[in-house]
Amino acid sequence: MSDVREKNEPGFGDGGSFNPNGSVDLERRGSTTVHGRKMSRIGPPPKPGSMSLPDTSGSDDEYGKLVAMEADNAIKYRTCSWQKTAALLFSEYICLAIMSFPYSYSILGLVPGLILTVVQAAFVLYTSLVVWEFCLRHPEVLDVCDIGQMLFWNKKWAWYFTAVMFLLNNTFIQGLHVLTISRYLNTMSGHSVCTVGFAAVGAVVSWVCSMPRTFNALSKLAAVSAFFTFVSVILAAAFAGAEGKHGTAGYNPDPNHINANGVKLGGEPKVLVVPVVGTTFVAGMNAFLNISYTFIGQITLPSFIAEMKNPYDFRKALWLVTICEIILFSLVGGVVYGYTGTQYNTAPAFGSLGNDIYKKVSFSFMIPTLIFLGVLYASVSARFIFFRVFEGTKHKTQNTVLGWAAWAGILAVTWIFAFIIAEVIPFFADLLSLMSSLFDSFFGWIFWGVAYLRMRRADLGPGFYKKRGLRGWIGFLMNIFIIIVGIYFLGVGTYASVDSIILDYEAGNVKGVFTCADNSL
Repeated sequence: MSDVREKNEPGFGDGGSFNPNGSVDLERRGSTTVHGRKMSRIGPPPKPGSMSLPDTSGSDDEYGKLVAMEADNAIKYRTCSWQKTAALLFSEYICLAIMSFPYSYSILGLVPGLILTVVQAAFVLYTSLVVWEFCLRHPEVLDVCDIGQMLFWNKKWAWYFTAVMFLLNNTFIQGLHVLTISRYLNTMSGHSVCTVGFAAVGAVVSWVCSMPRTFNALSKLAAVSAFFTFVSVILAAAFAGAEGKHGTAGYNPDPNHINANGVKLGGEPKVLVVPVVGTTFVAGMNAFLNISYTFIGQITLPSFIAEMKNPYDFRKALWLVTICEIILFSLVGGVVYGYTGTQYNTAPAFGSLGNDIYKKVSFSFMIPTLIFLGVLYASVSARFIFFRVFEGTKHKTQNTVLGWAAWAGILAVTWIFAFIIAEVIPFFADLLSLMSSLFDSFFGWIFWGVAYLRMRRADLGPGFYKKRGLRGWIGFLMNIFIIIVGIYFLGVGTYASVDSIILDYEAGNVKGVFTCADNSL
């Protein structure tokens, strides 16, 4: 942020830390420059209450200066309340991936599935609070790429590595939503148009909806998206109950029935308390990765926090969303699985509904989320690129032709790549698993275990875990465990995901790439 440095303001622009006595601890923090922005080393937490911002015009705190600097801008970015941030979080987490929970429970068994749901939620809450603490210490952070560089000793390779993974993760999510839009349009129209054409329509519509440039503007759409998703999944659960076990799609009372695809599939729907004997490691790992993917969303949190009026309020939004997640995911996953059983489960679970009207009605309420969640991740990616290209210019903060043209162009590129991904990897559950193992390993686990260790070392020096007694040892060991889990996700999880994709191709479950073949539920 060259404009901050030009003003010679203490704290943020100089890469130092504003401490309670008002000085900048440059020797302790040090700095490095990336793309013209100085990034400080990890330092101590801010003074409690220093970001309450009752009057930013004369504030000495770092974040107050950043807010005050936007006072005359036509486009203001740091404007989100915690309620609007909660809406953004709801739209990110209360999403289509909820409908993969019945599938996961059918593989893992109901009890292990529910336990893993709660455990995963607890770890994501904990690591999200670590993200929040890190962002409070460093209001200069714009997104997870800045954090990636700071975590790994301000090495430029760390910034570029994080940036590549960040953009790939977001584009894969956009691709997942292009794929699902094509499935929805095929389901509703009876495959009236080539599937590639439906995917292209989804990409273009999503591009148009991505145009708002602030999260404050997107928060209204986010609230609508989250509400309709909630209605959609509750309807799916209610319809599954109304149909009963015998109304499930593909149901046949004969346990030896051979379906149209040549697969032995029949008998009463089986609801398993524990995994069935013979469940493979690949299947179990993919089912767990599906659960993990739905919860893990820390990659966007720094971007959200950077646009809040008062970042201290972020934890309110976080706690609210986590509690709602656990209740909704467990309820919908358990109820739908209870009626569709192990044999007749699909991902997403709308395909398990035997009544065509039930399926179409519940799936239709998902339309806002099918579009908006991809839009949210596209906006995060575009903001990442746009801010770095136009930092310190009027095109970032004013309504200029070049600024808007660049914004639209960046978004268009992300949606073109998303369309390609949707056509090359045209399967829902395996795509979720692959994204979870490749990207969530870093952005859901490894980064935040390292962040905790780096922050505590900055506070207390080497051997910090010995200086805090039992609490120090627990925190140290827990975050070492978090890092190990992330490495496990990256190695073993990626192997399981890729192997599952290969098996799907070998079994003929994939109709091909860039194909007109019907992919409706």
